[in-house]
Amino acid sequence: MRCIPLISTIVVLSVSGPLLAQEWIEFASREDRFTCNFPTQPKITETTYRSQHEADLPARVYSATQGQSRYSVTVVDFNQAQRILTEKAKSCPAGAEPCLGGPGDEGHWKTDIRGAIDYASWQLMKRDAKLTLFVWGVVDQVEGHQLQLTNNADKSRTFAGIYMHENKLYIVEGTVPPGYPEPGLFQQSLGWLDENGVGLRYQSTYSNNYPPPPRVNRAGRGAGQGQGRIDAPGANSNPGQR
Repeated sequence: MRCIPLISTIVVLSVSGPLLAQEWIEFASREDRFTCNFPTQPKITETTYRSQHEADLPARVYSATQGQSRYSVTVVDFNQAQRILTEKAKSCPAGAEPCLGGPGDEGHWKTDIRGAIDYASWQLMKRDAKLTLFVWGVVDQVEGHQLQLTNNADKSRTFAGIYMHENKLYIVEGTVPPGYPEPGLFQQSLGWLDENGVGLRYQSTYSNNYPPPPRVNRAGRGAGQGQGRIDAPGANSNPGQR
């Protein structure tokens, strides 16, 4: 896998006192076709993700820490769902519709893909934390959900974004200790790359369940350049409009 660190950017944080300047990097994965700002070069972990219909899908976790703060992007490849769930349906007992599915939707692989954002959101909501925000939003016109959680045990805060692009599920999480600035800058830094590693944005709302709309012409731009930002809920913005 080829993962490319790109231009550096300076983020200024205020933590109950003097301003602390921290240098972040703009990271790009051309294999998983996304860009995101991290405080350090992220660690990449190969793992599996169990979907709603119990397909064990290949996934990667890109993670980094800064003191007690944690940042991660989990990318799940739902392009494998049809193969895995169709094969799994062959071993279902006769007439067992919950795992069998119907013609053309063996093992409910279509349902698995269509409901991936909702199911991932539900997994976050089940945590031992208080849900303080749950809204629809877009990143460069790719639709998804945005959530904010306050942990009941240690009072840490998590900002999360969940999106589906070209049958890949992206789960973005930034968690900071109590008293720290909210991790909105991390959540807002997500962007997409096209097949050539160029920053990608659509002309209208992209839904993974329908044919993609036309792309904004970004010919001549380098990898990650011109990546967009999402609206930050609660920061005088409307996440449904961008």
